[in-house]
Amino acid sequence: MAIIGGMTLTRRGFLASTGLLSGALVSPLRGAAQQLARPSGDPAEIARDEGYWQRVAAHYRVTDKVINLEAGYWGMMATPVADEYARHIERVNRESSYYARRSYGADLAAVRGRVAEFLRVEPDEIAFARSATESLYALIGGYNKLAPGDAVLYADLDYPAMQNAMRSLADRRRVEPIRITIPEPASHDSVVAAYAAALDKHPNIRLVLLTHVSNKTGLVIPTAALTTLARSRGADTIVDAAHAIGQLDVTIPDVGADFVGFNLHKWIGAPLGVAAFYVKKSRLATIDRMMGESGDTIDSRIHTGTTNFAAFLTIPAALDFHESVGRAYKAARLRYLRDRWVHAVRELPQVQVLTPDDPRMSAGITSFRLRGQTSAADNDRVVNTLLTRHEIFTRRSPGVDGGDCVRVTPALYTRPADVDRLAQAVRAMI
Repeated sequence: MAIIGGMTLTRRGFLASTGLLSGALVSPLRGAAQQLARPSGDPAEIARDEGYWQRVAAHYRVTDKVINLEAGYWGMMATPVADEYARHIERVNRESSYYARRSYGADLAAVRGRVAEFLRVEPDEIAFARSATESLYALIGGYNKLAPGDAVLYADLDYPAMQNAMRSLADRRRVEPIRITIPEPASHDSVVAAYAAALDKHPNIRLVLLTHVSNKTGLVIPTAALTTLARSRGADTIVDAAHAIGQLDVTIPDVGADFVGFNLHKWIGAPLGVAAFYVKKSRLATIDRMMGESGDTIDSRIHTGTTNFAAFLTIPAALDFHESVGRAYKAARLRYLRDRWVHAVRELPQVQVLTPDDPRMSAGITSFRLRGQTSAADNDRVVNTLLTRHEIFTRRSPGVDGGDCVRVTPALYTRPADVDRLAQAVRAMI
């Protein structure tokens, strides 16, 4: 539900109230939800229901060239979503500027309402961007509660561009950037202790960057607890949720922060170039307007210029498919696929898995390295061997203080046999 002007509206009520309940934005999904015949029950049990996941996988057109275990780059659109995207491309191209100038603004407002409903926030707390990077640049660059002599905190597992943005505050805001290393092996308590120690050592920290799910290792950190900790020391948090929204069964209240940037083209499966950020309404003044933009709305905090209209119009279809699969079921399936290969190699003395089995701290993404092999060349060799000898596509993750590693990311179309093959390939390499 969305809360607008003091009234509680369902998605359909919101669209009707704005006059947008029309063929332009109603997402048909072409019977996909019915075809899935989603079961009910414990997510951990449903995660092992291969009949169900075969029906889900049938909604993806997947290459037969390789086993793609690098699904973290962006999320493949399910076929009903891709079909909806094609429909919007055709309409936007056909109606051109007549549509863009007369109808797109109202249609995008309806999309915003749908996203807000999904995230359990209000529509005027959401602004659209083209990537999580762009979203977080707007939040980090626009954060205006820093004074000369303050400090900002970030970690080695944060996304490289976001580390750059935090470092740039030294010149822009005259503050001290402080970088910490997330412990290896990580645990819930050791991660919290690492941030607490930094806040204790540097009481002038006023802003903390938190990455909910690391793109480098897949480590999940307790953003809500760390946000509470930071607030107790007089600091705000900005959360990079690029890999959290859709991979985890979470909404914005679960993240716990007042400022959150995220993608919709990764784990939600919208077209490429679709993202958003959240600013709690009462904290809007904390983020500067973008380069002299006018108005006191969240949209004044970013200026993307002309975007891919059709891509943004397809967001509701992507959300519909995501929810037809089941938020909790999807998260459980990704974790099941991750656990299946990790448990097959974790006890090998030559293998170092970089995320714990604690369900609070792992999801679908997980990285590993062969023990002692920490260089770029070492891990490029592993990636190349997996591809050329075993037809498994992965990627090297750089920038981890403990050394480079190999990232493995399954998707909803990944089969248990695919991750079993990965485990066998790792055994063969050692």
